[in-house]
Amino acid sequence: MRNWKYMVAAAAIGLAAFLLYRTLSRYSLDELIGAVAAVPTAKLAGAAGFAAASYMTLTFFDYLALRYVGRPLPYPKAALASFTALSLGHNIGLAALSSGAVRYRFYSRWGLTAGEVAKVVVFCGITVGLGLLTLGGAALLLRTSLAVEITGLRQPLVIALGTGCLAIPLIYLVLAALVRSPLRIRRWNLEVPSLRLAIGQVLVGSINFAFVAACLHQALAAIADVAYLGVASVYVIANATALVSHVPGGLGVIESVVMYLLPQADLIGPLLVFRFVYFLVPLALGGLLFAATELILGRQGGTYPANPRVGAKA
Repeated sequence: MRNWKYMVAAAAIGLAAFLLYRTLSRYSLDELIGAVAAVPTAKLAGAAGFAAASYMTLTFFDYLALRYVGRPLPYPKAALASFTALSLGHNIGLAALSSGAVRYRFYSRWGLTAGEVAKVVVFCGITVGLGLLTLGGAALLLRTSLAVEITGLRQPLVIALGTGCLAIPLIYLVLAALVRSPLRIRRWNLEVPSLRLAIGQVLVGSINFAFVAACLHQALAAIADVAYLGVASVYVIANATALVSHVPGGLGVIESVVMYLLPQADLIGPLLVFRFVYFLVPLALGGLLFAATELILGRQGGTYPANPRVGAKA
């Protein structure tokens, strides 16, 4: 059973291939090319701009996490490790493992231990969850009727879901303000961050997903009159599904969920544009950066200049 992770990954990739095939099979290559070409340049530029803003926001996940573990690094270093890890991890799938491995490659050379890198990964994962819950809760409560129309759920359930989503980040902030000793969860001890760091997590997590939803909205707005909060609600559902399935890049999952909840025959072009600007372009850039840093490290003997600063939690 030692290879169960590989079996799960293989199953996820198989599911992704099936979902993507089911989504694209009714279109010819010419129809797909035409659908992408139909997206106006201004919308394409807007989607690319919001994608860039999202990845910039993601760099602060690591910046805050490094302060959480008491090993703060200069922002350029945190940004390099974050972008490289996440641009690859978003596409590989099993993000905690894939992006965690890339992070370890960087941070271990800057003096962090394996345990500290693991804490960075957990901190960033919690930040993702807080952002997803905050944006999802806000979208469900601010546009309840739209969420009802899109999801088909009854209004009381939508309101309950929205309230529950927002309650979790609030509880997290309360714990950060009041709890000083580590929380014991089975065999694990989870150190609660300072209130300042916890607020930073909620803010950057929410801003990141707001930018991603804006990227998707720009692509969809090219051919459909859809409200931003409606797109945000759909994206939260799609992204939550992708996170649970661990499918690489949400491949096929995001497309299938969006097309199911927003049933319009011509959505495939904008969805391909979204995948191109948010997943494939960063993947290419991240791969080049990773190869370049590995080449530089090889010439320098495999180590980065150490960072002498070791600080406490903010």
